[in-house]
Amino acid sequence: MATITLPVPDELYMRMEHFSWVKWSEVARNSIRKREIFEKYLRSGELSDEDAEFCDKTDWHPADELPLREDYVQRLEDLKKETPLKVRDVSDIFE
Repeated sequence: MATITLPVPDELYMRMEHFSWVKWSEVARNSIRKREIFEKYLRSGELSDEDAEFCDKTDWHPADELPLREDYVQRLEDLKKETPLKVRDVSDIFE
């Protein structure tokens, strides 16, 4: 297996030292793998079985990285403007 060295600012390194139990090489490997999967997903819109297994294992999906669709954002904004339901009791929800 090849090895790479990454320079990080001193301040970041000091913060990383507070998490001594974190395997930073594994964090970097997973990030690189996610980027690779994301690029393939953008091109094909599909995941290989191997990539899907990695996504399940890491609780991540390339679609998580895509921006929200404009129509969905607009719907959320419209919902914010609606008057919220006033609930005094749980049974009020089911009326």
